[in-house]
Amino acid sequence: MLLKDRVQLAYSALIRQKLRSVLTMIALSIGIASVVIIISAGKGLEGMVLSELDIYNPNTLNIEVRIPGKGEQGSATGMASGITITTLKNSDMDEIGKHKNIDAVYAYVTSQAVIKYQGENKTVIIFGYGARAPEVETIELSEGRFYEPDEENSLSQVIVIGSKVKDDLFGSDTAVDKSVYINGKSFRVVGVLVERGASFGFDFDSLVYIPTLTLQKKMIGTDYVMGINARVTDMSHIDSTKEDVEILLRDRHDITDPDKDDFKVTTMDEIRGTLETIVGGITLLLVALVCISLIVGGVGITNIMYVTVAERTFEIGLRKSVGAKNKDILWQFLIEAIILTFGGGVIGVALGFIISYGVYYGAVGYGLNWTFEIPIYSIILALGFSAAVGLFFGLYPAKKAANLNPIEALRKE
Repeated sequence: MLLKDRVQLAYSALIRQKLRSVLTMIALSIGIASVVIIISAGKGLEGMVLSELDIYNPNTLNIEVRIPGKGEQGSATGMASGITITTLKNSDMDEIGKHKNIDAVYAYVTSQAVIKYQGENKTVIIFGYGARAPEVETIELSEGRFYEPDEENSLSQVIVIGSKVKDDLFGSDTAVDKSVYINGKSFRVVGVLVERGASFGFDFDSLVYIPTLTLQKKMIGTDYVMGINARVTDMSHIDSTKEDVEILLRDRHDITDPDKDDFKVTTMDEIRGTLETIVGGITLLLVALVCISLIVGGVGITNIMYVTVAERTFEIGLRKSVGAKNKDILWQFLIEAIILTFGGGVIGVALGFIISYGVYYGAVGYGLNWTFEIPIYSIILALGFSAAVGLFFGLYPAKKAANLNPIEALRKE
């Protein structure tokens, strides 16, 4: 028999059992759709996470505190356990800024407080940022300006507010040059940030910037910082610059063993690579779990095809008695299994596309910087895996059908 004849014969057999065929394909399509949805959501999550790094230039060095001896997870462990590291100072920032391959640097700290204006109150995250922050990262303003180095050095009480803070306190009025109050201290608004939205539960539009020194000396009474960001002039020497900064800080902090560093220096490429690895690992794990469900669906295919063989034993015997060969019977049932699973794969891809777009639409509506992307490899994976499931799990019942004795098969009727 020609291949097209075998396909036509298998298709006709499936049409005779429409309900069973449709239910089987729908059951498999759910698993296939899950693969597409998870991969698409993984790409959307990756895009959202990495987009948060876009405010930093690729030639940025990040220096943050960490718990000595805690390896790569020292910083995260310290923050989670509430341990405060107080060894990173503004003077460290000044020395780092003297490096020949660094042309801009700033230190940062954070706090939380209530900001007030004419009876309106709003709880905000305060970022104590150095005045040179706009030279290192992208800080976009819809009104006014960022504060100047002279204002930071003189401990000026100036503030740049988020778009939501501006709307809540000032409405449609201009905020620049108005005075707001934090902990009873008056701050003059010099700028308003453009709207950025929320990410990971953090509302960027509800934050405010004030000079690092002002926050330290006039509000929280500390002399240490949480981290330092620096812009490298020559990207080709960013790795050697990173090493120089590490040596500088070890010398200033009297550290002789690198394993006992109380700081961590990373490049934007390293941070981006780490985030891509984490998101990719989560996506791979979820896809693996979904593939298990597809294998379970494949076992269902085996069961359905086995029942089909039992129901059509007389038909098989009749076909073999008039000259059909074992391979003809084998291919008929094998093609039936492949059509079922491949059809389920096509339905699953279409369903996955629709749901993935729904997830994207909902995420954007929620204010997340989500991207809609269905990689071509996810479609190939879904369709290829579904066909492979049909081939693998349809093989046993197909062999069983092919090996039936025609005389014994005819007696089944």
